Amino acid sequence: SIFHPEASRVAQLAAGGKKGLAQSIFQVGGNGGTAIGPLLAALIVLPHGRLAVLWFAVAAIMGALILTRVGRWYKRVVNNISGQRRKVRSVVDHLSKRRINMALAVLVVLTFSKQFYLASMTSYFTFFLIDKFGVSIQYSQIALFAFLAASAIGIIAGGYIGDKIGRKYVIWGSILGAAPFAIAMPYAGLTLTIILAIIVGLVISSAFSAILVYATELKPGKVGMIAGLFFGLSFGLGGVGAAFFGWLADIRGIYFVFEISTLLPLLGIVAAFLPDLKKIDKE
Repeated sequence: SIFHPEASRVAQLAAGGKKGLAQSIFQVGGNGGTAIGPLLAALIVLPHGRLAVLWFAVAAIMGALILTRVGRWYKRVVNNISGQRRKVRSVVDHLSKRRINMALAVLVVLTFSKQFYLASMTSYFTFFLIDKFGVSIQYSQIALFAFLAASAIGIIAGGYIGDKIGRKYVIWGSILGAAPFAIAMPYAGLTLTIILAIIVGLVISSAFSAILVYATELKPGKVGMIAGLFFGLSFGLGGVGAAFFGWLADIRGIYFVFEISTLLPLLGIVAAFLPDLKKIDKE
């Protein structure tokens, strides 16, 4: 988890004015790995046993080698910047401290709704498919891969669109926009359930890079602190959400968990309280 705040700073330094897209590219690495996990479990681990997991360590070693080059580049850039700092007009110059803090609180609520819903999907979607439709473990894992792969694509799309039209609209549309599809999912047939899951993954995952870059614009010069806060919330809420829904599933069942969790994207309505930083930047 210590890796993510500083990596976000590196991504924004390399952004070239496209912070949303840069943040999305960084995040899609992790989400892409998460997405391919169930597929690899179905195709490699289940047929060959748990020792097959050792082969995946090769990816970690390759990542460490690549990061040594990134670290050297980052050091050069930081050294060049250190003596050239000057006052730059911020997109939040016209906002009061109270308005900025309220906007950050709204982003925390949105992160809660998104991460709790994703915790429900990533932890219990496979069990839901097996319980309701009687599909095999391999089929359920492939269906989860489809949802997570759509989420990875959504991250890239959200960053790119946020740079073009403004991050507030991506945040609002991605979380609230996923609500009708999520709400319909528990009542659909097998094929439609998977289609709806793909749409939800594509839409709702476009929010996080937009949320993170929007938050760093609210607190200019504090990219590491803000990235640490929101990545910490993301990981922490995901773990809490998985535990909470597991406790709830033991009491009321998997189907009830899905009915309740599909209401979470409705919290996206609070994005209406976010100031439009794109307009402020043009004033």
